[in-house]
Amino acid sequence: MVDNLQILQILGAIFLVLIAVYYYLTSSFDFWKSRGVPGPQPIPIFGTAKDAVLRRTLLGVYAKEVYDKYKNEPIVGIFVKGSPKALICDLDLIKDVLIKDFSVFGDRGNILHDRIYKVDPLAENIFNLEAKKWRPLRTKLSPVFTSGKLKEMFPLILECSEQLERYLEKLEEKGEPIECREVAAKFTTDVIGSCAFGINMNALSNEESQFRRIGKVIFSTSLATLVKQQLREHAPRLYYLAMYLQPPSKVTKFFTRVITDTIKYREKNNVIRPDFVNMLIELKNHPDKLQNIELTDSLLTAQAFIFFVAGFETSSTTICHALYEMALNPQMQDKLREEIKEFSAKNDDTFKYDDVKDMKYLDKVFKETLRKYPVGVVLRRVCNRDYTFSGTKVTVPKGTAAIIPVYAIHHDPSIYPNPEVFDPERFNEDAVTARHPMSYLPFGDGPRNCIGARFAIYQTKIGLIKTLHNFKVSVCEKTMIPYEMDKRSLILGPNGGIYLKLSKVDS
Repeated sequence: MVDNLQILQILGAIFLVLIAVYYYLTSSFDFWKSRGVPGPQPIPIFGTAKDAVLRRTLLGVYAKEVYDKYKNEPIVGIFVKGSPKALICDLDLIKDVLIKDFSVFGDRGNILHDRIYKVDPLAENIFNLEAKKWRPLRTKLSPVFTSGKLKEMFPLILECSEQLERYLEKLEEKGEPIECREVAAKFTTDVIGSCAFGINMNALSNEESQFRRIGKVIFSTSLATLVKQQLREHAPRLYYLAMYLQPPSKVTKFFTRVITDTIKYREKNNVIRPDFVNMLIELKNHPDKLQNIELTDSLLTAQAFIFFVAGFETSSTTICHALYEMALNPQMQDKLREEIKEFSAKNDDTFKYDDVKDMKYLDKVFKETLRKYPVGVVLRRVCNRDYTFSGTKVTVPKGTAAIIPVYAIHHDPSIYPNPEVFDPERFNEDAVTARHPMSYLPFGDGPRNCIGARFAIYQTKIGLIKTLHNFKVSVCEKTMIPYEMDKRSLILGPNGGIYLKLSKVDS
């Protein structure tokens, strides 16, 4: 009798614990219902985004499924795990979040605790920082990316593109399919090294380039990397304890050494270049310009790190996707090559800064590539006070995240008919004027848009120019058809790479 009573007490305690856990996991699930916002039904642990949480799909692809299902709803309530997020589908509301009410939505939602920066110093970069620290840093770093500075860097980009051309000649002679993303990543790594850091990274000329190896580590989709990312985002205390017990990662040690040594060398030898490192040196020598921000070596290194990461991977992926579409659409490729050769002939087989801007068809191909394959599939913003969305009765509390579904918007047939068809003519002047300005967001918009967008555009276009000027890309047996995206990647990229046949064209 006593034993049975004890068993009942234990079972009762377990039942109460389970109820408490269930209540804890579902306590926020009436968040959107109480505000009259429609959305899918959440489940414990995963919320409404089970496949995205388990990395079975990208968050942007999941967002597109919701966007399509709740068509014409200005806001859809979703949950990522137990956290409510507002999926903003109305383009006018998106404009409010990104531009009109930017003072409310100044943070991206990637804010990490200061303790995390102690064990992961490269995370303290301009992409993650809260608005208070982001704003003065953005102001001081922006001059590096003006058109004037880019014009000064242009000869360096061209020099790297000539190395790319020589590298392609060697690959063409072998007669084997090329993996376009890897080739493009080597090119953009060299461009970033030359233009931003004044360092020859040798990614094209040296198969064992240390910078290229580090780049691969950063974007690894290994299980260990995915676990660390999940811990940092969803269990920061546990992440801090785990990282505190480990030595600095080889990526952290590598970038800290490179930036510290480069700054020391330049200061000792009075080297001045119009690049990113020079701006970091100016900040270091004039910390008062950053108001109340403590300017440490690790903070400077973190800014160099994010520029390297964003600069090489996003552009190389875009080059890869553009070449893929050119191989699938040989008539478009011929038309683009004709334009390239036309401008080349005007300047004795070379290219000038203004030529790149004046190549209209190249610009259309570039924009349509980022329309169909936006590197960033969603944009995130978090409100810093209670906020009521314009024209609605929906009010969300401080700290609520707004998700802008870039991939879904770019593939909305009511905005871009037959969105899976690659059509550069979507970006002729009349078509662009007729669309809502928030219908195309590959670099975001508003004050917190991509700081290096202009640089990315030029290095990507030069990479395409040099590849297609004298070479033709074609599909082969190893070409991925249809296209498959890497579901575990942080950005939209191909699963396993893009292989194309490379052949010389007649001059």
